[in-house]
Amino acid sequence: MNEWVFIAVGVMLLVAALLALYRIIRGPSILDRMIASDMLLTTIICALGAEMVYNDHIRSIPAMLVLATTAFLGSVVVARYVSRRTTP
Repeated sequence: MNEWVFIAVGVMLLVAALLALYRIIRGPSILDRMIASDMLLTTIICALGAEMVYNDHIRSIPAMLVLATTAFLGSVVVARYVSRRTTP
């Protein structure tokens, strides 16, 4: 039973990652791409969390923290860049 749950979760995370990659490639604006990259990083973090639960370990927590920090700092940098670019 648990195998099917993890397979379903894996498929849903894969679909979410592919949709995020599509939005990163197609854009059309830098904000769309930034939101999509945040979504991709969040999907990767969720996949790492699901893998930790499946294999019953906590070794992936440092990688999850680094990815979360990268997503946060990337969002802040892009938001500041866009706000400066649009301010007269």
